[in-house]
Amino acid sequence: MIADSYERIHRSNLIGMGVLPLQFPAGQSASTLGLDGTETYDITGVTGLNEGTTPRTVHVSARRDGGSPIEFDAVVRIDTPGEADYYRSGGILHYVLRQLVAS
Repeated sequence: MIADSYERIHRSNLIGMGVLPLQFPAGQSASTLGLDGTETYDITGVTGLNEGTTPRTVHVSARRDGGSPIEFDAVVRIDTPGEADYYRSGGILHYVLRQLVAS
């Protein structure tokens, strides 16, 4: 999910559901980039999360049918190591279940 900003609880809830919260870079928004919600998005650079690191940004390419891509780097809003663990597990429920199975 890409947004201008997040309240802490909403960002944490998204991570808890296994959704990656991304934020537009400072000074940019959907309107300044010309995005209207009809685009198809390709996001690269997320695989670092599965390898144990948390990238600060990912690359986003948004394209409308027949149009040129709109490209920008979005800020990854996973702010703590615990949130990264929850996201890597697919959300907090999967994280807890894996912990129960492992013990």
